[in-house]
Amino acid sequence: MKNQARVVVIGGGVVGCSVLYHLTKLGWTDIMLIERSELTSGSTWHAAGGFHTLNADTNLAALQGYTIKLYRELEKITGQSCGLHHVGGVTIATTPDRLDYLKAERAKHRYMGLETEIVGPEEIKKLSPITNVDGVLGALYDPLDGHLDPSGTTHAYAKAARMAGAEIVLRNRVIETNPRADGTWDVVTEMGTVHAEHVVNAGGLWAREVGEMAGIMLPLHPMEHQYLVTGDIPEVYERDEELPHVMDPAGETYLRQEGRGLVIGIYEQDCDPWAVDGTPWDFGHELLNDNLERIAEPLDAAFKRYPVLERAGIKTIINGPFTFAPDGNPLVGPIPGLRNYWSACAVMAGFSQGGGVGLTLAEWMVEGEPGRDVYAMDVARFGDYCTRPYTRMKVKENYQRRFSISYPNEELPVGRPLQTTPAYGLWKAQRAVFGSGYGLEHVNYFAPEGEPLFETPTFRRSNAFDAIAAECRAVREAVGINEIHNFGKYLVSGPGAVDWLNRIMANRVPKIGKIALTPMLSPKGKIIGDFTMSRLAEEEVQLTASYSAQAFHMRWFLHHLPQDGSVTLQNVSLLRIGFQIAGPNARELLSRVTDSDVSNAAMPFLSCTPVEIGPIPALVNRVTYTGDLGYEIYVDAVHQCALYEALSAAGDDLGLKPFGMRAMMSLRLEKSFGSWMREFRPEFTCAETGLDRFISFKKNDFIGHAVAVRERDNPPARHLATFIVDAGDGPDAADCVADEPIYKDGKVVGFVTSGGYAHYSQKSVAIGMIPKEMIEDGAQFEIEILGEVKQATLIEEVLFDPKAERMRG
Repeated sequence: MKNQARVVVIGGGVVGCSVLYHLTKLGWTDIMLIERSELTSGSTWHAAGGFHTLNADTNLAALQGYTIKLYRELEKITGQSCGLHHVGGVTIATTPDRLDYLKAERAKHRYMGLETEIVGPEEIKKLSPITNVDGVLGALYDPLDGHLDPSGTTHAYAKAARMAGAEIVLRNRVIETNPRADGTWDVVTEMGTVHAEHVVNAGGLWAREVGEMAGIMLPLHPMEHQYLVTGDIPEVYERDEELPHVMDPAGETYLRQEGRGLVIGIYEQDCDPWAVDGTPWDFGHELLNDNLERIAEPLDAAFKRYPVLERAGIKTIINGPFTFAPDGNPLVGPIPGLRNYWSACAVMAGFSQGGGVGLTLAEWMVEGEPGRDVYAMDVARFGDYCTRPYTRMKVKENYQRRFSISYPNEELPVGRPLQTTPAYGLWKAQRAVFGSGYGLEHVNYFAPEGEPLFETPTFRRSNAFDAIAAECRAVREAVGINEIHNFGKYLVSGPGAVDWLNRIMANRVPKIGKIALTPMLSPKGKIIGDFTMSRLAEEEVQLTASYSAQAFHMRWFLHHLPQDGSVTLQNVSLLRIGFQIAGPNARELLSRVTDSDVSNAAMPFLSCTPVEIGPIPALVNRVTYTGDLGYEIYVDAVHQCALYEALSAAGDDLGLKPFGMRAMMSLRLEKSFGSWMREFRPEFTCAETGLDRFISFKKNDFIGHAVAVRERDNPPARHLATFIVDAGDGPDAADCVADEPIYKDGKVVGFVTSGGYAHYSQKSVAIGMIPKEMIEDGAQFEIEILGEVKQATLIEEVLFDPKAERMRG
């Protein structure tokens, strides 16, 4: 074993071997993989080996498609068989909601280039004669689905990496990972120490323990998972072709052919987290004790769905652990706060996602950023709120929901409330219906008396529709109040603060007392943040951005922070909170609670002003996401309730009403305002989204400058546009959410980034990405919503206050 390498990958499962192979593919060959036992000695060896493209996130679905297509390439390179069986897959629906969900997924696939289709019961029976279609309404058929040999595939990755020069060291446990002052690492193993520039944690079942060696807690946990292998079944082995995979979400089961019999796997409600106190180092090729009682109910449902099982004997029971993150997606990328330490963990669907994970991480390490938007599996999507108990609770919830429908308006209950602000009790007393993001409770809407304190999950307009409409009217016609804790907030100070911000932000830091909106770009010009910069003093700036992106943004900040101590950075997201007030009466309300001059001359649009509200020191930002006259009022958290009391008492006769995030998102649609991870995400550039209007091109040294200039001079082919959609009326009407295909003359030309109902304008609105040459006011398009094609009209003038007279006046 050599004692120095550019990269050490820890873990020899399918993911670790994929990372190793992809690093060699991108030109890094001074690399090695260290495995405590043999290759596949974790979850890989006992995996069922299925693969599929279906994923709620389109970018992950595309990476899964890449993974599946990669296997033929690996076989060609190495001569090693992956044992591929492209048999196709059928996901059945037994309820209208499930069919809606599958139709929505099929619609996404149209612009992704995936050849899936919705099939009826008769077609299902032809594809899989052993499936009982009683009660089945339809299914999604994907011809790319299949299964493979887990061991052969892992060894194919490993062989391809070895052929390119990588080293693999087996039977050698890593004992310590120790950082050096220069950002490199000493990886201490049973055979000696390796000095590495980079470390990749692909530890699988041992990822928690490997992470602890570096002082980090990764939000993942292993779960027990059982599947059964049957004996020979005539209806299976007498066929001329192999049966397709069948997934029965209602029955919590998946099924595929295995030789002359079947494999039946179960994601049961009565599930068990495994190794709560840590994974034993000597665990490897063992299985866990069988627990058929735990799966008795779903097994009974499987016998009804596949009657041949009643006549089949059980040959093998596999009960083994797999690791999951709280939302079921992998944990990939650089660990916030550590230099040159990378995660490739919690990849529970290793044979669907392993290739994409390996490619993503290799691109990130070699080229500085991934080739596509992978926020949905970025390890930085979680923060410190993910304690071990919280992670375990959410992992169990996710396991139980493995086959559940994911509704766009659904709020999951487990582990809540976890974090709240002082105003939480105030909102609760007013019948708030809460959502949760990044561990923090926020108000979605306020339920009227007599209505349930719960929003029904649906793909269509929910029971909250009328309540949200009333909140929107209150803002537009009087004045609304909304909490502003749902922003990530950062104080940047010191003699180097302004120069540093001018380097990492695309816009110029404004003058003292002013506000500037700015994108933050990657070196390839991709949007990695949209910020508000408030210049508080000569050497102090407040930044605000999406609350859920705190770890993502802090990782970037810390990576670029000067090492000379000239810049101090504080995350004050929960320390500096307050409220926004918005609507035609907002200025009058503010004037009643402060002696400061709040006129437009004294406090113009895009200004930041320190004021006193009674005895409370506050910062007032003249900016609003509602698109109306509005103010953001920031105070220390200890003063939040006192601030509310002052505003509430002064606003009673002005029509002051609280509003939640559902109303906020409706109001922003009327202004065509983009939203983080919808219109503004690492997949897009500023010139594609309109954020280029907030770039200071006079600066020539901000990160991403070269791409921004190139796109200014040579505009990209696509751009965001806003549409009014003929979505219909009534409780069965459905509005756009995201990822619906946009058609022009019968051809898919783009996709929706976000949408919903603009209550005050009483229009169904969609924002989407289409070819730039098609953007023309009044142009006609079609958008597919839940399998139905709806007419859509492009608008170039926003629905509310098109001249921004209310917002700026």
